[in-house]
Amino acid sequence: MQRRDFIALTGLATSGLLVPSFFGRAIAAEELTSVLDPALKKRLADDALTAAKDAGATYCDVRIGRYLSQAVMTREDKVQNVMNRESTGVGIRVIVNGAWGFAATSDLSQTGVVAAAKQAAAIARANSKYQSVPVQLAKVPAFGEVSWKTPIRKNAMEVPIKDKVELLLGVNAAAMEAGASFINSTLFAVNEQKYFASTDGSWIDQDVHRIWAPMNVTAIDKASGKFRTRAGLSAPMGLGWEYLDGSAADKTVLPNGVTVYGNSYDMREDAVAAAKQAQEKLKAPSIKPGKYDLVLDPSHTWLTIHESVGHPLELDRVLGYEANFAGTSFATLDKRREHFQYGSDKVNLFADKTQPGSLGAVGYDDEGVKCKRWDLIREGKLVDYQTIRDQAHILGKTESDGCCYADSWSSVQFQRMANVSLAPGKEKLAPADIVKDVENGIYIVGSGSFSIDQQRYNAQFGGQVFFEIKDGKIAAQVEDVAYQIRTPEFWNACVAVADESDYRLGGSFFDGKGQPSQSSAVSHGSSTARFNGINVINTARSLG
Repeated sequence: MQRRDFIALTGLATSGLLVPSFFGRAIAAEELTSVLDPALKKRLADDALTAAKDAGATYCDVRIGRYLSQAVMTREDKVQNVMNRESTGVGIRVIVNGAWGFAATSDLSQTGVVAAAKQAAAIARANSKYQSVPVQLAKVPAFGEVSWKTPIRKNAMEVPIKDKVELLLGVNAAAMEAGASFINSTLFAVNEQKYFASTDGSWIDQDVHRIWAPMNVTAIDKASGKFRTRAGLSAPMGLGWEYLDGSAADKTVLPNGVTVYGNSYDMREDAVAAAKQAQEKLKAPSIKPGKYDLVLDPSHTWLTIHESVGHPLELDRVLGYEANFAGTSFATLDKRREHFQYGSDKVNLFADKTQPGSLGAVGYDDEGVKCKRWDLIREGKLVDYQTIRDQAHILGKTESDGCCYADSWSSVQFQRMANVSLAPGKEKLAPADIVKDVENGIYIVGSGSFSIDQQRYNAQFGGQVFFEIKDGKIAAQVEDVAYQIRTPEFWNACVAVADESDYRLGGSFFDGKGQPSQSSAVSHGSSTARFNGINVINTARSLG
């Protein structure tokens, strides 16, 4: 299990460090499908906009949100917890005298939103006394009244808890029958009903859905007490219940025999495979440290992209405005001007807030910017960053990239990562074609533990399952593998990327940033890629 997911999962009943969307009142499952009245949202938004302007605001945006989340947690043959949460309210952000102010309220009345708008204006006025440079917003068109919805086929919130429990317990039973000693499985579903209005002339109604079904399967050698785990190979997705209901077959069998999944997920099949592979791990030889050519599956590569490209190319980290959760960035502005060689000419990385099925897909961001796709690294050269409206002018841009997000109506929106992905190779190339030329390598599937320094330059990554590659052929599993990188050296070692037929998404359902912390969800796509001459260490240690 990755550090970010461990913190998220273990923090549900305590601090909620990375899961603020779970805060709110507990509700019955049948309440999860209702929505706020559209006429009420428009009326409240207009009341807030008028009150803000009357209080001296030169700009105002209003976010009326109903945030719903559900978690079903199981272990072996038992249900550990079922949680339904709702949080509803209004967040109002204004500019007065060139400074930001923000206030929020759960009082969905005219009196409540007007009071919050006045409070936001008072805060902005107080802030302006200490603001050395006024806020400069990139222009955004007036979109009028528009809407966007995640293109789901079946709302996961409408599926009865009984069906979800049956799915998870069936998955657990299948894993136990296949030799697992323990298994825990979870289902997360999120629905963000967000209404945005601004003095720029936009009223935007969005209905966003996400789903994730993680699991951890453990096998124990009772004679030695040794144990190994294998996490599920599903990706969290911006989809509905169709991702799990078996209505579509979208899977690939890799050259090493591992099955991975695309826009649908056979959780039971993966649980059985996880049980068997966890048992194989118990017998797998420990890796010999050294230099290896790595063949990385997209189920693994997403995390490397996230940590070594996604975060360091957030402009607030580049500028030093943000240093939470592993610091700032080595990719400073001078590197963009100099077209810094971030990777080899095989490396094309792009940001995309519109990619179907991705966690970060929306029509508009949380400050009313229409979402798009743009290049970050083109043929290995650094060409751009991720920006929001009050940063765009720093790069000489005339528009925002649409990267603003808040995890709740009560949280102020700020810069968050877009879906950042490695573009598929342009030549016809399958994973098997990449493997056949590798003399001494390791094939890595699934993401594992990681660490990274305070400028996103030095890092270390593990995985779920590892297969040795010898003379172009995949051998048996090996264990205790982690590789070390310096970000530009690693991406410059990329010599091959499979074509678009192998392109798949991975991602983070709980990505933490900021103080106080907020959580967002973001996907990262890629095809299988090869990196030559990467330093691999042995992570095994003796406990005496």
